[in-house]
Amino acid sequence: MRSVIGQFVVLVGLLLASYPLHAAEPADSIRGTINSQLDAFQRDDWAEAFTYASPVLQKIFGTPDRFRNMVLGGYRAVYRPQQVTFRELDTSGPRPVQIVFFIGPDGLAYLAAYEMEQQQDGSWRISAVQLIRDAAKAV
Repeated sequence: MRSVIGQFVVLVGLLLASYPLHAAEPADSIRGTINSQLDAFQRDDWAEAFTYASPVLQKIFGTPDRFRNMVLGGYRAVYRPQQVTFRELDTSGPRPVQIVFFIGPDGLAYLAAYEMEQQQDGSWRISAVQLIRDAAKAV
């Protein structure tokens, strides 16, 4: 009896110890996708940056060049940020939304809400980004 209780305690402990690792995996993968796109922007590798957009966004924009025009026209803060800080991941809605704080090339602060979409292969793609000016000051 004592052995069964001991095994149960060990099993529960292992399950609890592994939970944060599994819970962090989507957040790590989502942040990795966003970071990979930001890195592609830094290299002006628009073909690669385009691969991190969801299939729906890829269909809407059609080509990496059109995607580039959209980014340069309305999302300069994410194109050449001075600072990037990941904040909370909101999983309360139908799709996770990663909040990211940016200091743009203009020295102004921005918050970006990245709506993410998980693909059938388990990878994450960016399905929408809302960018708003933040009242914070650059440090």
